[in-house]
Amino acid sequence: MLILAGLGNPEAKYEKNRHNVGFMAVDAIARKWGTAPWRARFQGLACEGQVDTPDGPVKLLLLKPKTYYNEAGRAVGEAMKFFKLSPADVIVFHDEIDMAPGRFRMKAGGGAAGNNGIRSVTSQIGDAFRRGRIGVGHPGDKAMVMHYVLGDFHKVEHQWLDPLLDAVTDALPFAAAGDDERYQAEVLRLAPSPKADPKKPRGE
Repeated sequence: MLILAGLGNPEAKYEKNRHNVGFMAVDAIARKWGTAPWRARFQGLACEGQVDTPDGPVKLLLLKPKTYYNEAGRAVGEAMKFFKLSPADVIVFHDEIDMAPGRFRMKAGGGAAGNNGIRSVTSQIGDAFRRGRIGVGHPGDKAMVMHYVLGDFHKVEHQWLDPLLDAVTDALPFAAAGDDERYQAEVLRLAPSPKADPKKPRGE
C-alpha cells in the first residue's frame, strides 16, 4: 500500500489557496484512481483506491489531514502506523515556493526547508518519506510569503496548474512502482514547464 497525503487547510475559505495545492493534487488523484468515497479517518479525510503497475496493482490510501497544514504529521503518522508501513511508502504532495510555478520535483528525505507541514510529518515519521513538490513561485519578499501562500491561485495560473495536476495524476503508476525519477520526468513531459526564477510569476 502507498499513502498519498496532501498538505492543506481544511476550511472552505482555504480551498483555492496556493497552500492547498497538496489537497488539490490528492483530489485529482482520487477522481481517477479512487474507488471509495471520502470519509473521516486518521484525523482527516481518507479514501482508498488502486493503481496498476507493471508489477501488479498497488493499493492507495489518499489522505487530506484536517489537523491544519502545520500539524499534518499527526494524521500521516497515524495512518502509517495503522497500516504498518514505512516512510518510503508515504508520498506527501505540497506547495514549494522555492520552485518556479508549474515545476514538479520528487524528493526523498532531507530537511523541511522552512515548510512547517513537512517539519510536522518529519517529527512523526522521520525524514525518509517521499515528497511531491509542486512549484507555486515566490512573492519576491520574505515578509509577503504567508499572505502569498494563503492567497488563491489567480485565474490565469490555472493555465499551468490544471495540466500539472492532470499530469501528477496520469503519471502516478511510475510513483506507485517506486520509480520517482521516471514519475518526475513523466509529469514534466505531460505538463512541460520551463525552468525559471521562482520569483518571476508564470502566465501573468
